Amino acid sequence: MMQLRPELMKYVRKVEPYVPGEQPQNKVVKLNTNENPYPPAPQVEKALRETDTERMRLYPDPAAAQLSKALAKYYQVGEDQVFVGVGSDDVLSMCFLTFFNSDRPILFPDVTYSFYKVWAGLYRIPYECPRLDEEFRLVKEDYYKENGGVIFPNPNAPTAIYEDLDFVEDIVSHNRDVVVIVDEAYVDFAGKSAISLTEKYDNLLVVQTFSKSRSMAGMRIGFCIGSPALIRCLNDVKFSFNSYTMNQAALECGAAAVEAEEYFRETVQKIVDTREWAKEELKRLGFEFTDSKTNFIFARHPAHDAKELFEMLKKKQIYVRYFEGGRTSQYLRITIGTREEMEQLFSALEEYEKERGR
Repeated sequence: MMQLRPELMKYVRKVEPYVPGEQPQNKVVKLNTNENPYPPAPQVEKALRETDTERMRLYPDPAAAQLSKALAKYYQVGEDQVFVGVGSDDVLSMCFLTFFNSDRPILFPDVTYSFYKVWAGLYRIPYECPRLDEEFRLVKEDYYKENGGVIFPNPNAPTAIYEDLDFVEDIVSHNRDVVVIVDEAYVDFAGKSAISLTEKYDNLLVVQTFSKSRSMAGMRIGFCIGSPALIRCLNDVKFSFNSYTMNQAALECGAAAVEAEEYFRETVQKIVDTREWAKEELKRLGFEFTDSKTNFIFARHPAHDAKELFEMLKKKQIYVRYFEGGRTSQYLRITIGTREEMEQLFSALEEYEKERGR
């Protein structure tokens, strides 16, 4: 393979990229990327079917008003408190670019969403990673020190642990001079959102996604809610980067998804019910795991190597996520699928246990 000459490489921005979960194209039991096992709401299908293709020749609304208005109504905030983007990754990236510009390091946990380090590297942002405790929980006091900004997921990923609002508020209140971002990709499976705190704290941004609880990972829709002043700053950067981030179909389908509240509640509850049943099955099989409040379980087996389990399952066309190295090297992250998919997983694990017991 041809390499760039050293004199050219000198001017190339070099980063360690994020590595997404595998996306096999063949028919498999796919429990590795925390997608929703159920289809989008019927209202989304209807909106997509009725999309006026004539409008595709025109640029979409740069303000994304249709979707922003639907989100503002649902979360009972002002339309000027909503920012939307191409998945929460796009929104988070814009937040890093907009708000984390200090010489002081930003803070995020040592075991968390690995994209945070990628964005920090890409934008040349100094960072520190306070260590989670031995039970993989955030230590809030670690976020009291001087910093250039704070970001953490709640629930955290891949640990699946949710902290209550008092805990979140404590971190926000100790960091009034910097922006605090709470990444709530999985909050709909957990408990109360920190969105309610945005009225009290002008330094708080809460980021969510349509990829998990709303079954729309393929449509790429994310958003954040915060004070109007923070949202204006985000829009200034967005319009300096790309005015038309959201396509027309995403705007229409996203608004339809927000309005389909009954279907949303039903599918979330099905996943939560399956998750709680899956915990009992994993316990029966000898696994240990954190108390998941997400649509996945972070589990280890004291008698079996995680990588060996990962490879065994993959051979059986069952995909889970394995993170090699560090504190998570003996854990698997198992997405909650349908009841049938989870039964296939447990059947494979039981068969493996029997074979090892011979």
